Amino acid sequence: MTAADRRVALITGAGTGIGRAVALALSEAGYAVVLAGRREDPLRATGAMLGDADYLVVPADVAEPTSVAALFEAIRETYGRLDVLFNNAGIGAPPVPFEDLPFEDWKRVVDVNLNGAFLCAQGAIRLMREQTPSGGRIINNGSIAAYAPRPNGAAYAATKSAITGLTRSLALDGRRMGITCGQIDIGNAATEMTAPMQAGIVQPSGAVMVEPTMDVADVGRAVVYMASLPPDANVLFMTVMAANMPFVGRG
Repeated sequence: MTAADRRVALITGAGTGIGRAVALALSEAGYAVVLAGRREDPLRATGAMLGDADYLVVPADVAEPTSVAALFEAIRETYGRLDVLFNNAGIGAPPVPFEDLPFEDWKRVVDVNLNGAFLCAQGAIRLMREQTPSGGRIINNGSIAAYAPRPNGAAYAATKSAITGLTRSLALDGRRMGITCGQIDIGNAATEMTAPMQAGIVQPSGAVMVEPTMDVADVGRAVVYMASLPPDANVLFMTVMAANMPFVGRG
């Protein structure tokens, strides 16, 4: 593959969980992958799983504008282009009653989940519109929590609802530049974050219930499908979830 043929994908939050699974899947699909996240050691561990594949590790805090600017400058210097952004970095707040949630915890979730997605999308668009050939694709990691929040999860649910508005706006505003935007809403992928579900998790009724999970590799395959579409096609929203989790129906 020549430099002109290379496809480049940026994955934020690539050191663990869904970000790692998507990085592995995109690499297997032939992408050079940029692994971004706050902690360098997990990013290096993801890179080690890629073997001899083409990848770049860039420690970055998506909530900090200067850090995001440095991330995109590293992509520009190394590859000269970006074809796919997987806007994945995200955190939750402590699961406390809404009225007891400290503002600092609320603000940190907003800074990472929403402001981070904004900053990375902005950096991606600026690069995608200037490169040759121009254009690209942004895939936002939403959540089914935007539609069915968990108890004591207002900060996470609110930011993921906002991601849906961001996705629609980017899908519209990107048209003139040949940039598409879609969103994947994920339910109960088996990662470190969902591990407590195997011991039982609190339901709206107050009951504690073990919830089914699905292989996180299936999320990676879903993102590869979204990324592989031609520029004139787009998956605006996709939901991929554990088939028997309590999301649809009445439990």
